[in-house]
Amino acid sequence: MRQMFKTMEERLLAGEDLVLVTITASTGATPRGVGARMLVGRAGRICGTIGGGAVEYRAEQMALRALEEKTSDRHGFSLTRDDVENLGMICGGAVDVFFHYIPAGDRETLSLAREAERLFAGGEALWLLSDIGHGGALSLYTEREGFLGRPCPDWIKTKLTRQPKHIQQDGEDYCVEQINSPGRVYIFGCGHVSQQLEPVLTRVGFRCVMLDDRPEFADWELFPTAEEVKCIDLRNIAESVSIGQEDYVCVMTRGHTHDTEVQAQVLRRHPCYVGVIGSKKKAAGVRKALAEIHGLTEEELDQVTTPIGLSIDAETPEEIAISIAAQMIQVRAQRSKILG
Repeated sequence: MRQMFKTMEERLLAGEDLVLVTITASTGATPRGVGARMLVGRAGRICGTIGGGAVEYRAEQMALRALEEKTSDRHGFSLTRDDVENLGMICGGAVDVFFHYIPAGDRETLSLAREAERLFAGGEALWLLSDIGHGGALSLYTEREGFLGRPCPDWIKTKLTRQPKHIQQDGEDYCVEQINSPGRVYIFGCGHVSQQLEPVLTRVGFRCVMLDDRPEFADWELFPTAEEVKCIDLRNIAESVSIGQEDYVCVMTRGHTHDTEVQAQVLRRHPCYVGVIGSKKKAAGVRKALAEIHGLTEEELDQVTTPIGLSIDAETPEEIAISIAAQMIQVRAQRSKILG
């Protein structure tokens, strides 16, 4: 969503009218659920997706019509048997889609896009609210700053969760979605696997902080899309970073000793994910050292996922990076469901 806001700002400033297409409700086996979005301009889809296939094609055509008519509207789609077969699905479904027309140069949307970038950069938990009952007007919400953009009813704060929702209450109609969480990914060790992992994670919405004690590896040129790159003392990570329960940690330093030192410090902070590269034999030795030398409890040690990544017989740094990213996407999705 961060990139979509940037694109929206660029296109509006360039004098282009846009339509933001949002799924506000879905039932059955549909490719995407509530909160899926795509941005459409005169030449068609610009970025984002609501699932591809028949629904996206029809929605794109309706968005082009909305651009011509300069109007916002909503429409329901039911997948026919042919649609289901084309999408490779077992059963059909239906989606409600809202088309939010945004005129070129729209000051309200431009202001909100700039606010969104500021809040993304600040790493805050951030929600996007679409006022479906009033033309799809957009607002943002953070716990620290409250609502930005169009005013929203106070009761909506109690409805905000990690999962996208369509909310109707007191005659109001909103689609709400958390578009940024405060958690970061702290990657200890900036070697070959890390160099492949960071761009993949960044691409799917994780914010990566790269950490190494070697200046030649803790180098911005190796990680141009990372949020931060730091050369730190791995024996005292607290002086450089503050890791919390919303954060993810990947440990892949250049040796067992450094891996053990990092884990000993990190596990006491209880991040939501700690993945450590290496074999099961290595993991057993490190676990023993963490218990006997550093005094970590079994509960703390059980936080560790090792070998890191999903088991897909990955061998190359590129393949290992994909397996790690897939596992972290899985953890993030599961946390969203558990925490609402």
